[in-house]
Amino acid sequence: MAAVKLDASARDSQLQPLLAPEGGWHLVEGRDAIQKTFMFQDFNEAFGFMTRVAIKADKMDHHPEWFNVYNKVDITLSTHDCQGLSGRDITLATFIDALTK
Repeated sequence: MAAVKLDASARDSQLQPLLAPEGGWHLVEGRDAIQKTFMFQDFNEAFGFMTRVAIKADKMDHHPEWFNVYNKVDITLSTHDCQGLSGRDITLATFIDALTK
């Protein structure tokens, strides 16, 4: 099934909770993408987190852009198929957040 870019209604109902201060995600300047930084105790904890995200992302066939240095993981989500944010990004961001609670 082809990814569909979020419409205004979906942005209000699904994206806004992620962008709220307690959600921690923010829009990426110059792109239709969201980004969040995660901090962990050490590299092992960060890598374990990335492994869990990678397994879910692979099952979804939707892969994040990410960067890791020691205990810090930066994740950017955008759907390349529709060149912007889609429901896939919301689903993956929600899953990622649930891992850290």
